[in-house]
Amino acid sequence: MAIPEPAGPINDASETIPAEVKHPIAFRGPYADGPPPSALEVDAPSLTAFGFREIRHMVEIYLVFLVVFVRTLVRVVLNRGRSWATELSEGVVQAFELLGPTFVKLGQLIASSPGLFPRPLADACLRFLDEVPPFPAETARRIICEDLGRPVSQIFRSFDDTPLSAASIAQVHACVLVDGRQAVLKVQRPDITARMNRDLRIMYRIAKLLMRTTAGRLANTQGVIEDLHAVTNQELNSALEAYRQAKFRENIPLFGDNKWVTAPEVYWDYCGPRVVAMERMYGTPLDDFHEVERRGIDGELMLRRGVKVWMEAALRHGPFHGDVHAGNLWLLEDDRAAYLDFGIMGDLPVEYRHALSDAIYTVMIDNDFTRIVRAWKRLGIVPESIGADEVIAEQVKMVIEPLLNLTIGQVSLGELLKQQLEMAEQFGVAKSPKELALVTKQLMYFERYAKVLAPDYVMIRDIFLVKNLFPEAVAKKAAEEGITLPEA
Repeated sequence: MAIPEPAGPINDASETIPAEVKHPIAFRGPYADGPPPSALEVDAPSLTAFGFREIRHMVEIYLVFLVVFVRTLVRVVLNRGRSWATELSEGVVQAFELLGPTFVKLGQLIASSPGLFPRPLADACLRFLDEVPPFPAETARRIICEDLGRPVSQIFRSFDDTPLSAASIAQVHACVLVDGRQAVLKVQRPDITARMNRDLRIMYRIAKLLMRTTAGRLANTQGVIEDLHAVTNQELNSALEAYRQAKFRENIPLFGDNKWVTAPEVYWDYCGPRVVAMERMYGTPLDDFHEVERRGIDGELMLRRGVKVWMEAALRHGPFHGDVHAGNLWLLEDDRAAYLDFGIMGDLPVEYRHALSDAIYTVMIDNDFTRIVRAWKRLGIVPESIGADEVIAEQVKMVIEPLLNLTIGQVSLGELLKQQLEMAEQFGVAKSPKELALVTKQLMYFERYAKVLAPDYVMIRDIFLVKNLFPEAVAKKAAEEGITLPEA
């Protein structure tokens, strides 16, 4: 679909606009009828292409990290009260900030995967989840005008130049639509696609070098950058993000419940290649635990409802939220939970949905661990020649079952993941299940919230989460054990 030429000057200061068009008029942008199929395609540039610009920037990166290392060494010598690991982690974070959006995105990845990276580094990177400098409002207005075809003042009743939030790829501005609805616009940073892919090509070269070391191989640095490249280029596609958000919201009530969970409505009339317009929501991040307590909210029930919706999305509907850090999961003023920011989404292949469903049915319903072994074999995670299903199932059961009755405060899902990976390695893994990495990451997020909101909660045994996935089995188990399921 062709994008119309701007109907006015890109700099939309009011004095440049004729009096008769100063007030907003009815508007239909390029995606008013939804984005064309071509707009939903992800065209990720090559990760291996390397030219003069990459070489020059690579030198800059090395220099930045050299300076950071020297400064860290000096600080450790002068301040013996601080550990080397803490100082170095702080230095790495400062380097990421200096190097820009792609490295900020890497910092967000580290912060959101504390079980896979050193704790001091993961903690230092937490600032990237909500502390990213914004770009100028004039630039945001220019991008909106280029995408939607008219200056901001001809499209909206009002537009707030001060962003509500800023992230590595985009920032969010509040506005009021022609019909009076409160909305927000998510606007991409200028030239962000070229810049981030250039940085990713450099990261990839560094990651390949690190693969020569034991630590690099254990962390699979090359695989981390390959995954970051794929995820980032999906996130750079605003049309795809809006489409997935709309589908996620549409799927929430499909089972006839989940009235306490929502997501913002997409306003397609105001969307473009680099702009997503949506319903504005008011609330506080889920990890504002003092606010949850002040309002007398049942934190455990709220979390259970949110996880239930997420599991239904992942295992039945398809697209699931792939970045549920606290800034993206809110408690609204009307006590509903809301998923926000759909830049990172996952969509498990059908065979993996079936395998995960089998695993969850096993640990929640009947403890038949041969079902898990059969699922692993179907996926090729373990070879058929490994042995009889019953024999392997007993080994899996011995490792996993003792952990299933622990509360969320007593067991780390990150540690559980590591044990499973180590066990799979002992069995001779034939294929690494990368499709499950995003699922695992989200479970680790939910773990963070549960440790405060519901430290005695045993998530993996909560049949409420799967009442729509296995309705007959859940109803039977609830009746047999006298379990009362809450309102969804």
